[in-house]
Amino acid sequence: MANRKFLRRNTTQYLRLGKKRKKVRKWQRPKGKHSKMRQKRKGYPVNVSIGFRKDGKTRDKINGKKVILINNLEELKAANNESVLVLSKIGGKKKIEAAKIAKEKNLNIINFNYNKFLKMLDKNKAKQGDNEEKK
Repeated sequence: MANRKFLRRNTTQYLRLGKKRKKVRKWQRPKGKHSKMRQKRKGYPVNVSIGFRKDGKTRDKINGKKVILINNLEELKAANNESVLVLSKIGGKKKIEAAKIAKEKNLNIINFNYNKFLKMLDKNKAKQGDNEEKK
């Protein structure tokens, strides 16, 4: 089955439910006594049910690769390019080390652009050097 976004009813009508605010939109089961969506009436949004689950080959994968959450540098060093990596929240100093490791191993990290991050660091160091020379 295709990837389907299940939305709570009236998400397009109220700001607090997600009108113009896509991050607020989430699934919530219709519980009303007379709810047409709960009754699965024709013309109303579909409910989440067993038949909409993805097949096992593509479930929990991105571009056919397994997703691995990286919590520390040891996990990053052990990682390889056969899987897609997601970097969890780490501090600034560790993030710099993680960027260097990812660049030399050429790893695919989804939520962290290490090339851009390292360029930004170089720029900031250059600015700090200019400021110290002026003093």
